[in-house]
Amino acid sequence: MIKEVIHIGVTVSDMEKSIAFYRDTLGLKMTGRLWMSGPRTDLLFGWKGADCRVTYWQGSDDLSMPPVELIEFTKTRLEKRPMSLRRTGVSEICFRVTDIDKAYQRLREKGVEFLSAPQYFDFRAVGMGQSKAVYFRDPDGTILELIEPIP
Repeated sequence: MIKEVIHIGVTVSDMEKSIAFYRDTLGLKMTGRLWMSGPRTDLLFGWKGADCRVTYWQGSDDLSMPPVELIEFTKTRLEKRPMSLRRTGVSEICFRVTDIDKAYQRLREKGVEFLSAPQYFDFRAVGMGQSKAVYFRDPDGTILELIEPIP
């Protein structure tokens, strides 16, 4: 039935601020931009006036993940609440990096809010290997993760 994940959507409060973060801070590349409005958009999202700006992002042509979709609803007041890994729902978007310590330092220098420093994990006993990982937040508080697999 399901064949693939097409994109991962994230609702944002300020598209320009999010564009600056995902482009300038994370280094992702915008691959598309569109505007949605009208009766079909209202039906799709389930409320009248669901007009929105949408952008799509990838890291490179060979990024092995679906694009990240940023959605800004322009006529709808957003419900803002702190995001937490202790809530049900999508908890984070994880990006693989080749040098987590370097990426962590670079993002900290750009003012990115991290939950901790990178942490080492050894899951070889359960067949999952070793890695270093760290969580951080985008401008709206959406939790993102960096992971570096360790050979």
